Amino acid sequence: MIKSILKSGALLFAFTIVSIFFVNWTQDSTEEQIKYNEEQLLILRLGELVSGYDNDILQDKYTQEMILHGVKQKINIYPAKRNQTVFAYLLEHTYPNGYSGDIRLLTGVSIDQKLLGVRVIAHKETPGLGDKIEIRKSNWIEQFSGLSLFNPNVDQWKVTRDGGMFDSFTGATITPRAIVTASYQLLELFAQKPHLIKILPPEQARPAQGKLKKISHAIK
Repeated sequence: MIKSILKSGALLFAFTIVSIFFVNWTQDSTEEQIKYNEEQLLILRLGELVSGYDNDILQDKYTQEMILHGVKQKINIYPAKRNQTVFAYLLEHTYPNGYSGDIRLLTGVSIDQKLLGVRVIAHKETPGLGDKIEIRKSNWIEQFSGLSLFNPNVDQWKVTRDGGMFDSFTGATITPRAIVTASYQLLELFAQKPHLIKILPPEQARPAQGKLKKISHAIK
């Protein structure tokens, strides 16, 4: 009886050790694959927003900690250079008020403070509704390219339901509202606090002309 118990205990112990080994091995392998997939997606999105740069944009990445979208966060910044001169920045940032929480975005902004475009890196929005912010699901997000703080007029930087120019999705207003708000707030950051973007040359760091007018959207 005792031998049987000891044998069962030894087998259970061995099984536990083997299971732990395979779980850790699987986790390590998966983490590497996830990291690789995320990097490939980032490279793809960077290429969609900016072209013509001759620097190693991933190698030149730096991180700034600042308050954006009402929260303190670490923002990855990718400077796009041509002949050693920065002509655009791509910022990886998080908007916290999506329908289902955080929306991770990559936003391109040129030195003259125009949007090169916006892409979604990660989100948890409702499939079939809020996920239309993904470029593979809809071309909705392409409409931000070329816009600036004063184009359109500040009163139009809203979804149509709020009296603005940006269409919302049928059955999903909060998600597109979040992208519109996040884009506008990032342009405000460039205009009001250009020194936060670390390496803007002084002659290129002048705020946009005109009186800045803040907007806020109630995320319900």
